[in-house]
Amino acid sequence: MTKLSVNINKFATLRNARGGNNPDIIKAALDIERFGADGITVHPRPDERHIRYADVVELSKILTTEFNIEGNPKEQKFVDLVLASKPIQVTLVPDLQHQLTSNHGWDTRKEFDFLKEIIAVFKKEHIRVSIFCDPHTAIIKGASETGTDRIELYTESYAKNYSINKVNAIEPYIIAAKAAHSMGLGVNAGHDLDLENLNYFYKNIPHLAEVSIGHALICDAIYFGLENTVKLYKSRLV
Repeated sequence: MTKLSVNINKFATLRNARGGNNPDIIKAALDIERFGADGITVHPRPDERHIRYADVVELSKILTTEFNIEGNPKEQKFVDLVLASKPIQVTLVPDLQHQLTSNHGWDTRKEFDFLKEIIAVFKKEHIRVSIFCDPHTAIIKGASETGTDRIELYTESYAKNYSINKVNAIEPYIIAAKAAHSMGLGVNAGHDLDLENLNYFYKNIPHLAEVSIGHALICDAIYFGLENTVKLYKSRLV
């Protein structure tokens, strides 16, 4: 079964726009779990423009499904947060400090020594590690040698080209997923997956363990309601 992890950053963006605690991030996360999601994802950034570090600490105390914290491990504050929160999974993403959203995976050859060292830090604390990767076999081979447990395939290219030629759009991801599995890596995926393109991705990507979806899901919830939207996304993974 491919798990659905819901990224709740956009709830925090809305809350922060007006101050106060509306919407309540903790309640939203618990409701999303209750509506059938398999996990909750957050991606705190140094400027705390959406999820705050304090939110992560509070979430770590109350979530009952899989908790996944994304971020750049070159920020020591992020590393300390993960080690204190002890999520089931940490996803390492090479974001720049003021980057609007994730837009590339790791160069696992150039960053090999750093990744191997920081992955060992998390694994020593029994935290599963996934690293953000573009769908290139050489990059995935490098990932397999770092000691990571999983990769997360960066799916913007697939989503962008899905409506043009979905067969061509998904081909590098199929190759990448097969390569990762053959190297003993679990396969996650995320970025711009939505109700239109998710099911085709799910049906064609072998060994897909988890998808992480935030922006599109929260946008759909405005029209369909949060509970119904979570169920709609779950229905695309069968």
